[in-house]
Amino acid sequence: MAQNRREFLRNTAWMGLAAMAAGCVSKGMKITGGSGAPMQGYADKPMETVRVGFVGLGSRGPSSARRLAVLPGVKIVALCDYAPERVAAANAWRGQNGHPKAREYSGPEGYKRMCEADDIDVVYSVTSWESHTPINCYAMEHGKHVFTEMPGALTVEDCWKQVETSERTRRHCMMLENCCYGEYEMLALNMIRMGLFGEIVHGEGGYVHDQRGLGHMMPADDPAKTRIRDFKPVPAVGPTPAITNIYGKYHGNWYPTHGLGPVARCMDINHGDRFDYLVSLESKQASLEAYGKGKYGPDSWQGKAKIVKGDMNSSLIRTAMGKSILLQHDIMSPRPYSRLNVLTGTRGEFRSYPKLMFTYEQKFGDGASHSYFDEKKTEELRVKYRHPLWKVAGEIAKKVGGHGGMDFVMDLRWSYCLRNGLPLDTDVYDMASWSCLVELTRLSVERRSAPVDIPDFTRGAWRCAKPFAPETFDVKKLGLEGARDAGEQQKV
Repeated sequence: MAQNRREFLRNTAWMGLAAMAAGCVSKGMKITGGSGAPMQGYADKPMETVRVGFVGLGSRGPSSARRLAVLPGVKIVALCDYAPERVAAANAWRGQNGHPKAREYSGPEGYKRMCEADDIDVVYSVTSWESHTPINCYAMEHGKHVFTEMPGALTVEDCWKQVETSERTRRHCMMLENCCYGEYEMLALNMIRMGLFGEIVHGEGGYVHDQRGLGHMMPADDPAKTRIRDFKPVPAVGPTPAITNIYGKYHGNWYPTHGLGPVARCMDINHGDRFDYLVSLESKQASLEAYGKGKYGPDSWQGKAKIVKGDMNSSLIRTAMGKSILLQHDIMSPRPYSRLNVLTGTRGEFRSYPKLMFTYEQKFGDGASHSYFDEKKTEELRVKYRHPLWKVAGEIAKKVGGHGGMDFVMDLRWSYCLRNGLPLDTDVYDMASWSCLVELTRLSVERRSAPVDIPDFTRGAWRCAKPFAPETFDVKKLGLEGARDAGEQQKV
């Protein structure tokens, strides 16, 4: 019989005492909040072949499944989606490109049957947001490691559910935040590790991406009815909810991790520092309502839709070690795409949008820094300080594709770690601390930008955890030659 939450916490409270003995407990931490064995630094036994069950074959799923098909040492043994025709189409592609067909699962609970199979090591989930927690927890309960799209959860409670399940089952739960593996993001990490920018004290990240058309064009159950309705998470792999289902009711940053993840990595969040509290402020709503009226007419349901979420959400995060982060989210304004990545240190600054720019002091001078390096100098330094993983995998990554190659680098890295019995770069605590901002930014906006505390999902272990280090790998064990051959033979 499954333990309830209270029994689980009582029976594992000894972990909090162990953390206190090690000096890794935050001030004011409640020991009764302890859970199972910590997952920071956890490594499973090496896997000769990583057997994957893939769930979610909607908008992004097919390209992700094709990308995994060329990864060295990875084998897709099962495919699942709410709609059986999507599964059949993905399997047809595999047959046409020389890959063995995978078992097929579909329907509202197809993912459960897939998770219960005993020949799967990893469940790779590319499903709608509200289904992440039930799928991830069910997979871990049945002995599977989980790789999940972002955000990994929509509420603080669901973040805790996944943290506790991962700790109790000793299964990885990694969020697939591809931007942590972008070429420029990893360039910044490499330069920061070398001390070129001094101590990083401030970061900026975000997601500014005009998606007004996407928000109104998703299919509705009944086209004659408004889709501005309550957002109700369901334990199934169903159709992706329309963006207006969420933004018609709720404030806040619903997609925080693209800009936040890389900044958190460069600041060693959960690995020497942690998020402490935030304040969030939102502009008025104007762009999405104007788009609905202008494109579809004022008498259409799109034109009559009332949206709650403002065009721009801006949040400020303070860390336990006194650093600050500006996080922004705007998918409604007619603005060019940007992730707004900025990292400012005591000796210089790195920024990557709208183009790569940075400067740093080779010696402490007169303190008058007024410009970034010119394009020639920037390019020279980009090549000189390119991250080791991009040096060896960048060429094939760009051929295979996936947001300029970052998706392939991300998948190459986690598969390498599993095949070689190494800890993953991103753990369940990162998923939780980044994803919980969905709910916490909403709460702050609703309280007139009042400060909101951010939970310490590590329960103090952030003080002792080793930093993110994707530069540690053996080139011979990456298996890039096989991936290159497969990538060139088929259209990924």
